[in-house]
Amino acid sequence: MSKLLVFGHQNPDTDAITSAISYAYLLKQLGEEAEAVALGEPNEETQYALNYFNRTAPRVVSSVSEETDRVALVDHNEVQQSASDVEKVEVQYVVDHHRIANFQTANPLFYRCEPVGCTNTILFKMYKEYGIEIPKEIAGLMVSAIVSDTLLFKSPTCTQQDIEAATELARIAEIDVNSYGLEMLKAGTNLSTKSEAELIDLDAKSFPMGSYNMRIAQVNVVDEQELLARREALEFSMKEANATHGYDTFLLVVTNILTSVSTGLVVGEALETVAKAFNTEYENGLLILPGVVSRKKQVVPPLTVAFEN
Repeated sequence: MSKLLVFGHQNPDTDAITSAISYAYLLKQLGEEAEAVALGEPNEETQYALNYFNRTAPRVVSSVSEETDRVALVDHNEVQQSASDVEKVEVQYVVDHHRIANFQTANPLFYRCEPVGCTNTILFKMYKEYGIEIPKEIAGLMVSAIVSDTLLFKSPTCTQQDIEAATELARIAEIDVNSYGLEMLKAGTNLSTKSEAELIDLDAKSFPMGSYNMRIAQVNVVDEQELLARREALEFSMKEANATHGYDTFLLVVTNILTSVSTGLVVGEALETVAKAFNTEYENGLLILPGVVSRKKQVVPPLTVAFEN
């Protein structure tokens, strides 16, 4: 039997990379020959967590079928967000906290999906259910993911389960979750060295919505004006991405982690539909979205409704 590769989505965020690490470790303890890999390099926030807990990033792959015939997916299930050849291998495990879409298998599999703020919250529960002790450095990566996905418990995706998991994981990792979490989030807002093409691809996912192919990227900042000063170049890169990859509309969500206000920059065919989804109008060509911080819960669902209706 070939080795099981465990990986998160393309353009991986902290949860995608660390849930691959934490799930691969759990599967190993349960007798699987599992390896965590990644579908991209870690961003600054994720690298901060990896460095803090003295862990090496998983090796990067783009395809998997040439080295295995079985995989485990974490923090995603949609085919367009996965490895380029995921349909050529057998998906044996999925642990996720997103909607289920564009996903089917030929054989039964282990599938666990729960409406919590972070995949690592589910994995924390699985460690406890299996009676497997969580090593200090793994616990640190897991709590880092929960902090990232819930924006230090301020996101509407955050549940009491996330808070309880983070509290216990922080104790194992021997950190103060609030002070550590704020420093980690700030590390992810250092965008000055990134090109516009890199910025719009840092944390971007594609979503089929009605007859449209929607691309939604999100960038966290502490000062949105610093990024919006590059607006013209950002819009140019977004239009290029649309033309190159066949996206109908590209939405860049710039989220201020201190004020919990997002600014939407939109290019493409369906500008008015995007505005309608959020029940607002453009101000100088921008969508101002107070309280919107979660792509999963506050961006994708209203857009899906707007495009399908």
